[in-house]
Amino acid sequence: MDPAMLIGSITLFVLSIFLGFELITKVPATLHTPLMSGANAISGISIVGALIGANVVYESGDTLVSGLLAFVAVVLAMINVVGGFAVTNRMLNMIAGKKRRDK
Repeated sequence: MDPAMLIGSITLFVLSIFLGFELITKVPATLHTPLMSGANAISGISIVGALIGANVVYESGDTLVSGLLAFVAVVLAMINVVGGFAVTNRMLNMIAGKKRRDK
């Protein structure tokens, strides 16, 4: 990877962090659950990408560092998906509990 591409990638990464932070802090509480479900879908796409990356690494024969990174990517994406769905389920149960108490 040449230095210009590395600097561009780092710049894109830092800008996406700032953009993500600004977007998340501006989201009202009523939209949090639907957006979390969308984020879980994006994490699912990340899992597929990490699995494809792991397959490419396996086929190329360079399995030491790249394989470890692909494994870590799959694990972290799975933690994000499972945790996100758990929180979403809990929030939906809280809303359903309020509806049951109001009747």
